[in-house]
Amino acid sequence: MSRPITRVLLLVLGVLFGLVPGVWAAFLPESFYSDFPVLRPPWVAVDGPFNEHLIRDVGAMFLALAVVALVAATTGGVASARLAGLAWLVFSSLHFAYHVAHLDVYETLDQWLNVVSQIATIAGALAVLLIPAARST
Repeated sequence: MSRPITRVLLLVLGVLFGLVPGVWAAFLPESFYSDFPVLRPPWVAVDGPFNEHLIRDVGAMFLALAVVALVAATTGGVASARLAGLAWLVFSSLHFAYHVAHLDVYETLDQWLNVVSQIATIAGALAVLLIPAARST
């Protein structure tokens, strides 16, 4: 079985980093493009023209990652937790690499927020992979 902290991390990855942007991008792509992340100037719109197909696909990908993480969190299996962590790590690492190479489109504070949010996702995925399974009793 996964440890409780692993399940919490999977819930955070699934809900905060998966469901929230996933539902938004998949079902309200124009709003996601022009309004994400809400409290700051838009992060998506500054990086190129609106492409509904691409944004809906990104939303679907976030939702798929959310499903994997949430199933792993609720079933408690170590293998499913590791799979979810690995899937998040692959996505998050590549996502981070792109954003780090294109920070020039953001204001200074948004550059930092972007990097911190990307690193948080990578750290969460790594923790899910590296936290040992709960001991059998």
